[in-house]
Amino acid sequence: MRYEPIDPQLFIRNRARLRSLLKPNSMVILRANDIFPTNADGTMSFKQNADLFYLTGVDQEDTVLVMMPDAVDPKDRELLFVKETNELIAIWEGDKLTKAAARATSGIERVEWSSTFDSMLHRLVPQADHVYLITNEHLRASVAVETANARLVKECQRRYPLHRYERLAQLMNRLRIIKDPVEIGIIQQACDITEAGFRRVLGFIRPGVGEWEIEAEFIHEFIRRGSRGFAYGPIIGSGHNACVLHYVDNDKLCAAGEMVLMDVAAEYAGWNSDLTRTVPVNGRFTPRQRQVYDAVLRVLRGANEILRPGLRPADYQQQTVAMMERELIGLGLIDATAAKAQGPDKPLVKKYFMHGTSHHLGLDVHDVFPPHEPFAVGMVFTIEPGIYIREEGLAVRLENDVLIGTDANFDLMGNIPIEADEIEALMAKQQH
Repeated sequence: MRYEPIDPQLFIRNRARLRSLLKPNSMVILRANDIFPTNADGTMSFKQNADLFYLTGVDQEDTVLVMMPDAVDPKDRELLFVKETNELIAIWEGDKLTKAAARATSGIERVEWSSTFDSMLHRLVPQADHVYLITNEHLRASVAVETANARLVKECQRRYPLHRYERLAQLMNRLRIIKDPVEIGIIQQACDITEAGFRRVLGFIRPGVGEWEIEAEFIHEFIRRGSRGFAYGPIIGSGHNACVLHYVDNDKLCAAGEMVLMDVAAEYAGWNSDLTRTVPVNGRFTPRQRQVYDAVLRVLRGANEILRPGLRPADYQQQTVAMMERELIGLGLIDATAAKAQGPDKPLVKKYFMHGTSHHLGLDVHDVFPPHEPFAVGMVFTIEPGIYIREEGLAVRLENDVLIGTDANFDLMGNIPIEADEIEALMAKQQH
């Protein structure tokens, strides 16, 4: 097995927390994601709906969770529907979860076949006053394809128009921002696998190496250590390519005198890590590269000091931008007088640092969250400042993942080399 089975008590606790937020006489319905097609008879790899996985641990298509805490019959209060295996499926795809296996994975006692869901729903809905359904409420969501849950919303509203429909995403976003100790342990494993990949590539990077070859070194190390692969599409950008925030071509050769920016990390058991490191292709920083690198590292450490419980995200970003402004002045990129005169939007800073500093991390790389929620103990964030100097073909971004603690944050990537001197020493040692 790639990883040890996750303790079903995690999913039992997650459902209990959700139940505590529901209105009386409510029903929750949550479907698995579709398997999306490519061309001809091809399909994409299956990616489970993160909210369904959070509540059940089931990573299989054609799965439905129904929760009805106030149902008259106790057997109707939690139901899990899973796809039944037949001989054809077993031959071509392998066996699906048995009812016993689904029960062991999720901690849900009553498991039925998915083929019975429609009739069961029609029997149960009349008991409910409120029906909770999921939609994607992430602030940057781009929903160009109708999902299984979007179809479910339409179908329920068509068949049962007089019920009161509620926003499940609002509740799930609140639940998922605080990580369970089991989740934190899994994210730490993803970070540890990412560390192994980064240490591997430090001995591989040199002039003439292809960006795609660096990507291959990472994925080799990730998979051999139990990850299913990249947490997100890797960014391996050398030279000018590093100035493109979402550069994913990874198809150029790395040249002497350049730096290579690597935004690449592993997933583990469904949870994600998120790392960025920028290193000199030939193993040694030039004075200018080192100057920019150290400036970004100071901002990362300063951001970690203020990423504390009670601070609001907008205030955090504003304070981080102020730190970055001071560094950009020190680098000679913006004038101190002009910086003082600029408006609150900080256009001079945004020319060189144009993205947010942090985002929630978990089952989704850009994990869900209630907008404007103050930071709190138990949240996991990235910290990823960067400076992008397009006129110099030079960019540095550094990123670690941290757990907000009561007295101090815990750096989940604290063992991954980040000091410039350590990077140079490791590259020199491993390349010879």
